[in-house]
Amino acid sequence: MQTKFEHFAATSMLGAKDSPPRCNGELSFDDSWESRAFGMAIALSKKGHYEWEEFRQQLIASIATWETEHALDDPSWNYYQRWLAALEHLALESALITPEELEQQMAEFAAATVGLNSGSLNTPGQENCLID
Repeated sequence: MQTKFEHFAATSMLGAKDSPPRCNGELSFDDSWESRAFGMAIALSKKGHYEWEEFRQQLIASIATWETEHALDDPSWNYYQRWLAALEHLALESALITPEELEQQMAEFAAATVGLNSGSLNTPGQENCLID
């Protein structure tokens, strides 16, 4: 169950350029790290580390940067990679983490996930879902 803020955060982006992927009206995550990054961005905003609109604008900038550097049909596109880039930028800008700490955390995460297949987090019946 979502809190009012989580509902606001997810629905404030509906139909916008920065709108999260959805399947059958529900948020759609292909890997567990995507849902964790989503939750972390909401939690940090909720705790007052930055305004939700500030995160949203950083996400839009992250998407725009990717679009200027890639063809629109580039198969490497991943919405949550852009989400994570926006989160990393704000975490560094807000001094929540140092560049060295971020690099160390990323290396530890990469080492811990070698050989793991996190699999899809979509519920049964969503595996072939078109993004809403």
